[in-house]
Amino acid sequence: MEFEKRKAATLASLASSDTDKSPKGTLDTPILPLINTLNNHPCYFTTSSCSGRISILSQPIHQTQPNKKSKGGSWLFVSHDPADPDSLISLLFPDSPTRPEPEPESELVLRFEPLIVAVECKDLASAQSLVSTARSAGFRESGITNANNKRVIVAIRCSIRLEVPLGTTESVMVSPEFVRYLVRVANEKMEANRIRTQGFLRALQNADVAEPESESESESEARGDEDDEHSGADLSVLRVVPIVVSGEEAAEKLYLWGHSACSLASEKKVLVFGGFGGVGRHARRNEALVLDPYCGTLEVIGSVEPSPSPRLGHSCCLVGDCAFVIGGRGDPVNVLGDVWVLNRAKSEWRLAECSGSVFPPRHRHAAAAVGSKIYVFGGLDNDSISSSFHILDTVNLQWEELEVGGEQPCARHSHSMVAYGCKLFMFGGYDGDKALGDLYSFDVQTCQWKKEKTAGRGPHARFSHSMFVYKDYLGVIGGCPVRQHCQELALLDLRLQVWKHVTLDSVGKDLFVRSTANVIGDDLVLIGGGASCYAFGTKFSEPMKINLLPLMTSNENFMPSKNGDVHGTRRNDGVIGNKNDSFQHPQIENLQTLKEDLDLNFDSELPGMNGSQMIASHWVLQLERKYAKLGKDILKKFGWLDLERKVYSREDGKHICFPVTKKFCGVFHERQHHLFDASELDNDHLLKPFTGKGLLLNEISSLEALNILKECGATKLVDEVVEVKRAAKSPLKVMGEAVASLIKNRGLSEQLLEELPTRWERLGDIVVLPVTSFKDPVWDSIGAEVWPIIAKSLNTNRLARQGRVAPTGTRDSTLEILVGDNGWVDHRENGILYSFNATKCMFSWGNLSEKLRMGHLDCKDEVIVDLFAGIGYFVLPFLVRVLLIVSVLVSFQQVRVAGSLL
Repeated sequence: MEFEKRKAATLASLASSDTDKSPKGTLDTPILPLINTLNNHPCYFTTSSCSGRISILSQPIHQTQPNKKSKGGSWLFVSHDPADPDSLISLLFPDSPTRPEPEPESELVLRFEPLIVAVECKDLASAQSLVSTARSAGFRESGITNANNKRVIVAIRCSIRLEVPLGTTESVMVSPEFVRYLVRVANEKMEANRIRTQGFLRALQNADVAEPESESESESEARGDEDDEHSGADLSVLRVVPIVVSGEEAAEKLYLWGHSACSLASEKKVLVFGGFGGVGRHARRNEALVLDPYCGTLEVIGSVEPSPSPRLGHSCCLVGDCAFVIGGRGDPVNVLGDVWVLNRAKSEWRLAECSGSVFPPRHRHAAAAVGSKIYVFGGLDNDSISSSFHILDTVNLQWEELEVGGEQPCARHSHSMVAYGCKLFMFGGYDGDKALGDLYSFDVQTCQWKKEKTAGRGPHARFSHSMFVYKDYLGVIGGCPVRQHCQELALLDLRLQVWKHVTLDSVGKDLFVRSTANVIGDDLVLIGGGASCYAFGTKFSEPMKINLLPLMTSNENFMPSKNGDVHGTRRNDGVIGNKNDSFQHPQIENLQTLKEDLDLNFDSELPGMNGSQMIASHWVLQLERKYAKLGKDILKKFGWLDLERKVYSREDGKHICFPVTKKFCGVFHERQHHLFDASELDNDHLLKPFTGKGLLLNEISSLEALNILKECGATKLVDEVVEVKRAAKSPLKVMGEAVASLIKNRGLSEQLLEELPTRWERLGDIVVLPVTSFKDPVWDSIGAEVWPIIAKSLNTNRLARQGRVAPTGTRDSTLEILVGDNGWVDHRENGILYSFNATKCMFSWGNLSEKLRMGHLDCKDEVIVDLFAGIGYFVLPFLVRVLLIVSVLVSFQQVRVAGSLL
């Protein structure tokens, strides 16, 4: 209601004849259509705006009254349209300057500033949707600037800027020709800003930003036949039938998400591997299971060591009788790049030793097999989203990074990819900013990507979905964001390139998020999927199957529209709440199931308690590491996190302690004996479909927040550390202060400080000081004290000083270890791990690009001899990248002999 009141007041002021508070006093004419579009939307209204301007700002240099607040500058020139260079030149270089009164000297700066619009949004979901649309239109610096309980503000802006000092009012330091050049550059930026603004306006008009997810029957009827022409055919409802698995524990083994599965067509079974969930305490799994969807039997295979480590987010492809498991994630910091092969006939695992191109670790990628080759695209490695495309030849176990052409897709993860003949089809995913709804095909013969143009209403943008091929149909099902249409099956007729849609009869019952879909005969077998709802429990979907045979009979009645070449408009639904404010259902894969009863011990360990009187003045809230992110977000949201003290860990990092404020202590003490039971919870939050608005932190009360912390096992403890945050200092400053204190206490000359290094290098875990530092012999006399100080300030356990290269035939290293036991080090460079004794072997940090270039040369049938191999700066890249086994061994043997002599 408050939002509507503020919007009504703002729109009324815009409609009045009074001037606004801006220097101009009115809205900029070029962006009136954009302002009107935003203000006509039920979820937005603008609070301030500027279409972009070219200006000369005059800023006082000297403040005549030092105790008086500066008034800032003033505009000597300002225009919201392209500037006339002659006007600016006459302004800066007048023929007869007249100054009636002496004025303070001011600095003159020519600026171009792009569009900026401040928008108040109805809620956080609509704000995130608007930011996503703005960024996709090129306004990449857009973001939510305020998101408290009262107002949500979005700033729409980009980086098309120009700022050049011209001199002062006393003396312009540039020529008229240079001013003319600057004006031309500013006008070009003004035009680029205009084009980008028009693109944003079109995106707003076409994107249906933050509109309701579904429409009522009356709205659907009002659209008439127009929608039928483009939306594809809606076929009869397909029934989703649960698969009854024999044995209670056997059924729970399939309560998974993030697993992989492939069809064993000859056996009419499905092979399932890994994932998160399973029997008992939910965790990452490494079981290989074979499900018979018709008999309901479940068989565990390949349980004999060796076997892959537990993982999720991997891929599994069947080639012949072997299943190839690629990559995945073992834990939040362990992203995998290995390849395991399961021999179905022998029921044995083996770790494949692959050669060829380097295959970077990844999870949430997509893979598909064509013949004996497996194609892998995209994926995620920590915060890095990949667009690389690799192929694994399963015959010789060799990786190759493909060089492809055509309309190449952007980097993404959580997408899907399937094979159809000699083509691969890839749909959706997440690019780090929004969910994707694009469909690409890749021809394995020509190595060309193509963005498919289809008719009919395509599937909405999504990620963590499933895709399959049935006869001549490409099917898309499930995914996130969860909404009504995720419970429908989208089918692309690959012959007609027309989308059609089938309604499923399990709306609201199942979460097909991070599930798998495999075709066995005429049945689609769906295994796993679900969501973690934090304190409200974990939801897993039961194994299901859908008979697809009715699609063939209904296809006889389906005819594409006459305008089949007209493409339906697709909505790109942004990912809502993917940062601090959202409960991310499918992405918290390591969260164990939380008990439903709320009688867990929300302990308060109070040493020093006297009755109910707490003596301690500083408190922390202790959480297990896996709940630390959620706990921190809750504490920050309610103002319970003490930002003046440091967060620290206990028990070797198993627990994280967050300093809390007196406000939290008061709320905690008040609610300690008044925690509500399960009946008081909002049942709508229990398994609330992820409609784009999600379950947000700003939707829960402090009472619910306390119970969430309680469910996570939070413990309130006395802060025994009480370490106050200090302003961050550079290592150089820390080192200088510490060494200066030592020199002063020793009564040594302060001129020694001039020999402190301003830069240093790292060789593995050794910090190497340059040869030009610490040259005075006095340093060696206090080495026992100064070297540990230097090591601590540079945050290293091993410290060394580089010496001059010895003038010997072998140019020996004279690196000296100052702190640490020895000089053996592991140094990774260009994907190669060098292990050597730094005090014995020389190593060059330079020539990185040259080393990499050498590793990519075409050296077929070449013999390479490196007479100065050293430790293999240039030879090893050949061994690793080009695989010149025979010719490299000659050089490498020289390295080994030289090493033994050293």
